[in-house]
Amino acid sequence: MADSKSPGGASMALAESGVRFSRDVYSVARLVSEVRSVLDGSFPRLWVRGEISNLAQPASGHIYFSLKDEAAQVRCAMFRPKRRLLAFRPANGQQVLVRARVTLYEPRGEFQLVVEHMEPDGEGALRLAFERLKQRLAAEGLFDEGAKRPLPAFPRQVGLITSPTGAAVRDLVSVLARRCSALPAIIYPAQVQGEGAVESLVAALDLANARAECDVLILARGGGSLEDLQAFNEEALARAIRASAIPVVSGVGHEIDFTIADLAADRRAATPSAAAELVAPSAEHLQQRLTGLISRSTAAQQRRLGVAGQRLAALLRHLTLLHPAYRLQQQAQRLDLFQQRLATLVADPLQRARTRLGPVVGRLLAVSPERRLELAGVALSGLGERLIRAQTELLEHRRERLLRSLAGLEARSPLATLARGYAIVTRMPDGEIVRAPDQAPAGTRIEARVAAGVLHAVVERSPPD
Repeated sequence: MADSKSPGGASMALAESGVRFSRDVYSVARLVSEVRSVLDGSFPRLWVRGEISNLAQPASGHIYFSLKDEAAQVRCAMFRPKRRLLAFRPANGQQVLVRARVTLYEPRGEFQLVVEHMEPDGEGALRLAFERLKQRLAAEGLFDEGAKRPLPAFPRQVGLITSPTGAAVRDLVSVLARRCSALPAIIYPAQVQGEGAVESLVAALDLANARAECDVLILARGGGSLEDLQAFNEEALARAIRASAIPVVSGVGHEIDFTIADLAADRRAATPSAAAELVAPSAEHLQQRLTGLISRSTAAQQRRLGVAGQRLAALLRHLTLLHPAYRLQQQAQRLDLFQQRLATLVADPLQRARTRLGPVVGRLLAVSPERRLELAGVALSGLGERLIRAQTELLEHRRERLLRSLAGLEARSPLATLARGYAIVTRMPDGEIVRAPDQAPAGTRIEARVAAGVLHAVVERSPPD
């Protein structure tokens, strides 16, 4: 028998005494409905960040997915009217930011978010904006290859639009000096990251065009994240590049980085160093080209001499065929024939023939073949001397042009300037060239490059302005 002091015993005792005992038993539907009402009334609309997974897109037009992070995940639903307002196509693995209300899906009793708005999070939004701008500018023809200008083969001066304190400018200057030390470069300082960077880059482009002192411009900066390179993905910079009267080469970031500025530029290089390689002619290449031109000139002279020799040989053969001795032999044979015929005649006709022959012999002597041969020999000798003299003068002229070119290259070499006692002074450790005393106050470490090497020194006194 149950103890009356136990709960079960108490219930039985109450039942036996006639008191009715009732329990509030929830149905599943009631429980789920009340939980849903609690959730709906306890949370306002929230912004939630996470990664899309388990994405399902049925024919109804709704989309269902899970939003997860490292520690948890939650089911989400986005119905067709809201989905039609999306500016991008969701995909598994995307980081997104959603605005949703917290609720419960009653048929399954599942906790879920009903999403009303969704956008890419962080870099995803930047990439989406990049693609939109890229498509719009491409539709305008801003990236057409036919509108892009060729780069000069031998620029007189190069403009560098970049940060004067970044690693990119050092790479640019180093590569330009290595490939062609005689090629001068002008730095147009610009901010390449952060607020105001776009305006600074556009202003530097406008300044370079206004001054018109360069044949080609390099727009460059080092690598970084998509946010770091955002200034080079702006429409204003792209339009400024296309409006530039000077060809523009872009060298932004690393090889895997690609920006709107790269598409708008006349040529795109993978890195700042590659941009300098693209613009500066190689001194070694120029030397090879000079050597090739000399070889071609020598070969051309040899060909001309060969053709002249062939023409001379042909003339000699022609003279041989028309040689007066040959014609004289023919005339002598005819004369012998005449003499034989005259011998058969009577003495008088022979005498008359001899009388008639006298003037003929006189005329033949006046135009003697030996005399004509002698004149032809003198003319031939003169032609040979003129040919040799023309060849010598032409070779001497080519040699003088080559020596002038070599002297010009030597005069433009900065090493020649250093050899005359000049020096290039740079401030340490930033390596900036010192052009005025106020750039190196007392105590500044400097480096002076002379013809035979490098001197390191400290400024003891800097004169006032």
